[in-house]
Amino acid sequence: MELSEAMRTTGTCRYFSDKPVEDDVFYQAFDDARFGPQGGNRQPVRWVVVRDDATKKALADLYLPYWEGYYAAVVEGSKKVGAIPKTVESANYFAHHLAEVPALVVVCAESEGLHPTDHELGRLSVVGGASIYPSVQNLTLALRQQGVATALTTLLCAAENDVKELLGIPDDYITAAHIAVGYPRDGFPRKLTRSPVEEIAFLDRFDNRMFA
Repeated sequence: MELSEAMRTTGTCRYFSDKPVEDDVFYQAFDDARFGPQGGNRQPVRWVVVRDDATKKALADLYLPYWEGYYAAVVEGSKKVGAIPKTVESANYFAHHLAEVPALVVVCAESEGLHPTDHELGRLSVVGGASIYPSVQNLTLALRQQGVATALTTLLCAAENDVKELLGIPDDYITAAHIAVGYPRDGFPRKLTRSPVEEIAFLDRFDNRMFA
């Protein structure tokens, strides 16, 4: 699969088949994902693959209250999202069937391996994720290449202490994301909706569009 095709068709899958994802598929994906760029080659990312039904159910039970709060805000209009109603409803289905996904991958990162340079700017700190999320994206693309779909969520990070206790994650690690992994029930998207390049790229100044 060409890289461009993989990037353009690695959408968020919310409907999975019950076919399990094989160990060798995960191995190849993790082998590719580990080459994601990160500061100082500290390699802080670790992956916990959850297949056990009871553990998936426990994670899903932790996830659902956060989703229901978010979903209620979307429905009442206090939370603005760019998603069309069909997408929101598919996300609602996903939340209520999370325990049925073949595997959940919990993304962990060693705190000492992160180097946030923006935590004193008086706004949301995001830079620490630069050593995490490129590897996460590599994983989703590596799985896509093998015909496996994913859904990335960060809602469950709000329950980090409970997740760490459930999975035995050491104190010096944080949780950065949770990825549902499985073969897609309905295939992969043929066209994802994104803003055109003309609206997102600027030259020299933010008020000067690079492509008219």
